[in-house]
Amino acid sequence: MEKRIAEGLLSIKAVFFRPEEPFIWASGIKSPVYCDNRLTLTAPAVRQDVEEGLAELIRRHYPEAEVLMGTSTAGIAHAAITAHLMGLPMGYVRSGAKDHGRGNQIEGKLEPGQKVVVVEDLISTAGSVLEVVNVLREAGADVLGVVSIFTYGMKKGLERLAAAEVKNVSLTNFDVIAATAAEAGYIRPEDVAKLIAFRDNPSDESWIGK
Repeated sequence: MEKRIAEGLLSIKAVFFRPEEPFIWASGIKSPVYCDNRLTLTAPAVRQDVEEGLAELIRRHYPEAEVLMGTSTAGIAHAAITAHLMGLPMGYVRSGAKDHGRGNQIEGKLEPGQKVVVVEDLISTAGSVLEVVNVLREAGADVLGVVSIFTYGMKKGLERLAAAEVKNVSLTNFDVIAATAAEAGYIRPEDVAKLIAFRDNPSDESWIGK
């Protein structure tokens, strides 16, 4: 599954590598990779693999799941489609409480004690997904863990998840996508080491130009 999802993401440029001309993140970090998993929504074949894959991960790792909650905004559609496939209720968590109406931050019905799985598209440093987990826990939910399409496996993200006692399982990961990209000719084989160096220490730009 990991390689099949990687091939799909690469084919639609949802994950796009450019080690010779790095992208610049909002933080200022230079990155050889750009990720936009929203593109899966407009590619039906890849979308089907992703949503069926997420459903399979949930059944395998979180069989007690009662509700799926998407992260805002990228995880909402994936949570909705996956919940439909599984016959489960879903909702989503806003980045902040609404300043009108009922002031909801959690959209959709959630009862205290319900077993929840959070659906996220991408995990790097894990900050945003852990904010969602915290909101759900404060509302009384029993958060079983997270499923995501793609994870970088960055040290900071792994440490944050471990400290918060949050399990994450992903359809594919940075190492698999980098290897698949080299195998399929999207990047040169020698670029894989640059990508891994970036993943292991994003603030160290010594990989650029090598």
